[in-house]
Amino acid sequence: MRITNAEIAQLLSEIAEYLEMDDVPFKPRAYQKVADVIESLDEEIVEIYKKGGLKAIGAIPGVGISIAKTIEEYVTTGRVAYHEELKKKIPVDLRSLTAVEGLGPKKIKKLYKQIGIKNLQDLEVAATSGKLAEVEGFGVKSAENILKGIEFLKTSGGRLILGDTFPAIAHIKEELEKIKGVERVDIVGSARRKRETVGDFDLLVIAKDSQPVMDFFVQMDEVVHVYAQGETKSSVRIRSGVDVDIRVVSKESYGAALLYFTGSKAHNVTLRQLAIKKGLKLNEYGLYRMKGNKEEKMVAGDTEEGIYNMLGMTYIEPEMREDMGEVDLAQNHRLPTLIEYDAIRGDLQIQTNWSDGSNTIEEYVDAAMQMGLEYIVITDHTKRLTVANGLDEQRLLEQMKAIDAVNAKLKKEGKRFAVLKGSEVDILKDGSLDIADEVLRQLDVVGASVHSYFNLSRELQTKRIIAAMENPNVDIIFHPTGRVINRRPAYDVDMDAIIDAAKRTKTILEINAFPDRLDLKEEYVRKCVQKGVLLSIDTDAHSINHLQFLVWGIGQARRGWAEQSNIVNAWPVEKMKKMLK
Repeated sequence: MRITNAEIAQLLSEIAEYLEMDDVPFKPRAYQKVADVIESLDEEIVEIYKKGGLKAIGAIPGVGISIAKTIEEYVTTGRVAYHEELKKKIPVDLRSLTAVEGLGPKKIKKLYKQIGIKNLQDLEVAATSGKLAEVEGFGVKSAENILKGIEFLKTSGGRLILGDTFPAIAHIKEELEKIKGVERVDIVGSARRKRETVGDFDLLVIAKDSQPVMDFFVQMDEVVHVYAQGETKSSVRIRSGVDVDIRVVSKESYGAALLYFTGSKAHNVTLRQLAIKKGLKLNEYGLYRMKGNKEEKMVAGDTEEGIYNMLGMTYIEPEMREDMGEVDLAQNHRLPTLIEYDAIRGDLQIQTNWSDGSNTIEEYVDAAMQMGLEYIVITDHTKRLTVANGLDEQRLLEQMKAIDAVNAKLKKEGKRFAVLKGSEVDILKDGSLDIADEVLRQLDVVGASVHSYFNLSRELQTKRIIAAMENPNVDIIFHPTGRVINRRPAYDVDMDAIIDAAKRTKTILEINAFPDRLDLKEEYVRKCVQKGVLLSIDTDAHSINHLQFLVWGIGQARRGWAEQSNIVNAWPVEKMKKMLK
């Protein structure tokens, strides 16, 4: 049995939630911080433990001896006695109940104690029957909102967040590549197109002998169920709850199979129709010249590029293959040059341990430099967000001095790296900000965010955000629509009006790269590109391990057809700063 980082993170999050139910001070935050760190680690905890035992686990940022022992117990036994004790006291389905917007651990405890709510089904029955509205602190409006939250969870269709599930598939890909005779392995389907969520995963393989590949695949530690095992195709379910299909394909047909299984279905249909017009036939095995109703000759198939070229087109990047006009552009050789995955030079949204982040400014600098970045902006939360230990004006001024000291040290050491002073300032209900303008004027970068009053009317929410953009100190709107994928829908806001206001006020709109946000959606990214509104791609990091999330933001930008010229933090720091207000 292979225990994953995601499982360990989930366990620690649940412990944090149970402790929060009992008003235990400090501990819940400590457990949750470690859960966030572990979820984004590059290396599996199991491997870290094998190499260095308890000491190695204790070296992970934020992990004290108590949490280290908890992790060790789970890694070695597959269970944690402390976790089981907590569950016995309040035996509820925490994972599903906390997924409902507005329902936190303390409310869940109250509902369990007063009306016996244990799971989503119980909750829905209580909300529908009126029983929930009778519980003190809830009422009719709360019951309505909870029913909306349950309905939203149902309509998310059980799809999984790509960035959360991808590491498990990447691990399988790496293991398959080690098998003797395997020449190439690709993750295809919606994952290759960088869709924000996936229903399943597909792997494509070139191998001299398919049998060792099939045998290994169905016998992996990750596998909990085998749906089918064949000579060239097998299907399984893995521990993270996702189904995975694998196909072994001949070298001659690999490009055609790669194209076909990458999709989208609509893109493939358009290509097949174009092929027919040219007297050709396209399928998963190749591109064929036709003579009557018979395939006369394969004219392309080993590479995707060869197929696109034979169809008289420029190669279309996977992220664009959604039948949104890309085929016409490719025929006329007018496709945009999408931003590359190594193009980002700086990260413009980072939370440190000054607010609710896990790491120091210096630790972020070291991690960012190792990634090849040239600058970062420190944007800790501000005072309105008390739950995140937000900074008031005095602490913000103190942090500016601390950043000056870090930059002075970097310069003394001859390192070409810049730390910019920033803030994630809160947009209040009326569109004003929670930090005084005279302090904001001293920052290099000001990002503004909505963290409250999500249920305002469309008109008021739109006016609120535009009012913040009209503040001459606000450079960027962070996570502009406020959605959290599979958990919370975007607030009701007129994004066309927001994009027009961004153009008028010269405000940058963010593509938040955190896997469960990816906010802006690709349709809004495309509108920004069309209207000349500048964008940034930021991780919203709360740990140095979150810096790796840039890849998901870049994927989202590419799905919105963004080029390097559209993304301000793909530019050198001085050029980027000139574009700020």
